[in-house]
Amino acid sequence: MTVPMDATAEPEATSGLRLGGLVPPVVLVGVAGGLVSLSLGFYAQLHDPAAEQTISLIFSNTLALKAWFTTGAVMLAVFQLYSALRFWGKVNRPRQVPSWFGDAHRLSGTLALLLTLPVAYHCLWALGFDFTDTTGQTRRLVHSLLGCFFYGAFAAKMIVLRGPRTPGWMLPLLGGAVVTALVGIWFTTSLWYFTNISFPGF
Repeated sequence: MTVPMDATAEPEATSGLRLGGLVPPVVLVGVAGGLVSLSLGFYAQLHDPAAEQTISLIFSNTLALKAWFTTGAVMLAVFQLYSALRFWGKVNRPRQVPSWFGDAHRLSGTLALLLTLPVAYHCLWALGFDFTDTTGQTRRLVHSLLGCFFYGAFAAKMIVLRGPRTPGWMLPLLGGAVVTALVGIWFTTSLWYFTNISFPGF
């Protein structure tokens, strides 16, 4: 279980990147996350999209897979947010934290990320940034920006967890940003699919 560090405790040694104070950790985290987001955005904009459906697995088509994988990722991310709030005492249910709660917290985040990967692959490789058709242009633009931001925020969160010591407010801020971006992605894709194409749309 993750427990808040006592304010008087000595900082623990970390195995992450150390810059000897030359660059503030906050700047390092922001630059790294920004580079991830920009790299994805540039790739999506510059490459020629294949305009093909990729994987569907047990679903009828790739769009159905994306809608349900994103839904699953959001549900897992919401659980991870809730469990984090419980660890930090912001919510009081369950009253006694089970021994498996910490493992479930970490596993939910890992599974949520894994569910987003085939979705992101199809969006980047098959679709890219294509705004030539004005129908739905705003929705697609917001979705694309949120997708790039999600992976940038996730990368920044991982650096905070594994890298140099950062201010205590950074982890909850980035965790909230990751969940918020993923919920926004769901509204601009899965909800749109369920309400305009098919529900349940397997």
